[in-house]
Amino acid sequence: MNSRQVPEESFHQRRGLFKAMNFDDYDLELPIVAVANSWNELNPGHYHLDRLAESVKEGIRQAGGMPVEFNHIAPCDGMADGNRGMYYILPSRDVMANSLEMMIEASRVDAIVALSTCDKVVPAQLIALSRINLPSIMVTGGFMQPGSFQNKDVTVEELIARYPDWKEGKIPDEDFKTLENRICPTCGACSMMGTANTMCCMAEALGMTLPGNGSVPAYQSTIHRLAKRAGRKIMDLIGNDLRPRDIITRKAVENSMMVHAAIGGSTNAALHIPALVRELDIDITLDYWNEISDNIPHLASLSAGAENTMRDFNHAGGVQSIMKAISDELALDVITCTGRSLRENLKAASDPSGIIRTMSNPYHKKGAIAVLKGNLAPNGAVVKQTAVDKNMMEHEGPAKVFESEEEAKKALLNHEIDEGDIVVIRYEGPKGGPGMREMYTFQLELTGMGMDKSTALITDGRFSGFNRGAAIGHVSPEAASGGPIAIVENGDIIKFSIPNKSLQIKLSDEEITDRLKEWEPPEPRIKSGYLGRIYRKMAKSADKGGFVDLE
Repeated sequence: MNSRQVPEESFHQRRGLFKAMNFDDYDLELPIVAVANSWNELNPGHYHLDRLAESVKEGIRQAGGMPVEFNHIAPCDGMADGNRGMYYILPSRDVMANSLEMMIEASRVDAIVALSTCDKVVPAQLIALSRINLPSIMVTGGFMQPGSFQNKDVTVEELIARYPDWKEGKIPDEDFKTLENRICPTCGACSMMGTANTMCCMAEALGMTLPGNGSVPAYQSTIHRLAKRAGRKIMDLIGNDLRPRDIITRKAVENSMMVHAAIGGSTNAALHIPALVRELDIDITLDYWNEISDNIPHLASLSAGAENTMRDFNHAGGVQSIMKAISDELALDVITCTGRSLRENLKAASDPSGIIRTMSNPYHKKGAIAVLKGNLAPNGAVVKQTAVDKNMMEHEGPAKVFESEEEAKKALLNHEIDEGDIVVIRYEGPKGGPGMREMYTFQLELTGMGMDKSTALITDGRFSGFNRGAAIGHVSPEAASGGPIAIVENGDIIKFSIPNKSLQIKLSDEEITDRLKEWEPPEPRIKSGYLGRIYRKMAKSADKGGFVDLE
């Protein structure tokens, strides 16, 4: 056991230190299971994880283990949207993964149960568990109940989408306040297929959570019973020496990408999969998303892009039913944290029903993500094609250029952006931000003003999972690295075709080269702290995953 692999004198010192925390000789003969918990009171997706951890620990004790819990940071995208905090969200993924590695490796435990819910936290834990490679299982914390307003289900993005109308007096103050009061009725991940639920579903598809965990409500006893089972299951993984690298194979990653295509998952997954496979020495390039989306259609229509919520997805069978629907395309013999193969797990899955369709009757023939390339994005750009209006799948228009999201939002609310424009927001990439902020509020305000069916956005920043419209992000190389997006001028004609996977600016190669010769990078927005001293200088480009790398 890893916890025993210490010199004898250190071993007895460890026992003494544990006894200071009320552990006795009986406890210290048991396998030590770290419960890595991202609980905090700043994030609704994690607010309930302290109670969920108690259920995990009960299961561990029932199966003969000794649970020891610790917490780690877990910033919330929703709390950071539209403000300075968003600079820190993507960089926090690497910090979280590193902190988990340090805590676990310093503590010499036998196994890990990791609890988390939200956008960057679930991938951070996947990265860390792959790196540490002790027997591990994940418990994701489930989704919140959707809100109810004017006799329909609503989710949190509705507030920003309706903000322009409220600001102009088209929505009464009391109605807007009622929406605010009802939009998030419980804790849990926001109840749409945003990045949080996308990554929870992908963790299940990878085999790192128990079946059903990806679409379980945060507010029912179901999640606590599942957590207790996970606590018991980790003891089996110790006994069988089953580790993350046995589970998260290339075939398992491909399975998760297929599930992502079918559920209409977030574009942020195109940042997290490269960061994960890097730990596993698996080579999956950005272009591979096109191959996945070309083969796997969109089978579950959820917000954003539709009115259905995670509650509807759960009632229809969730991830297991999606995997059953696409089972002919999946690698079914991969091992999962149940100790059984995916093939065996899916025997208990329900047939597609409700909002989950079959392969022969999809919502869209193509899956979630399209990767576009061309002279404006030589290394690629990403769009959630299942959330784009059919009339915007191809578009040509004049560029309207902004150096930050704040500038673009101000122009939008002042009605300085016209239908047909292609808005360009740059210097928001990993280095340029620094931190690659989401252009979340701009795109939702654009949608709320009814312009998402006529006006496109192109950016080297990124998006929330619940953005709608022709929102093309992750443009690489980014502006701060001297990518072509840095030299776009107001009035330049840009053309994109999502079906043809192309993104072009109507300039010759010579014109682009000449403009780049005159280009000079702007002064960094943030020069100090982690973002200024480390992330800005060492972050890889978006097409590589936006992670920090010293190489």
